[in-house]
Amino acid sequence: MNLINIMPFGQIAEITGADAFQLEAADTDQVQQALYKRFPALEKRAYAIAVNKVIVKDNTMLSSGSVVALLPPFSGG
Repeated sequence: MNLINIMPFGQIAEITGADAFQLEAADTDQVQQALYKRFPALEKRAYAIAVNKVIVKDNTMLSSGSVVALLPPFSGG
């Protein structure tokens, strides 16, 4: 397993109660499973996942030190 840096933003940070924390995970699916176990309220929230500043839609492999950002819905103009 890899030690991953998690950075929640906006409403997601309010749910987690932290600006940053770490989890052990090999991929983004494992990150989500760990988040849902630790913060059940996240299962009902929509958010995007970015790995090292790139938004990902599919399961993505992670390496130690990867930064996973949890981004609440946002609109552009």
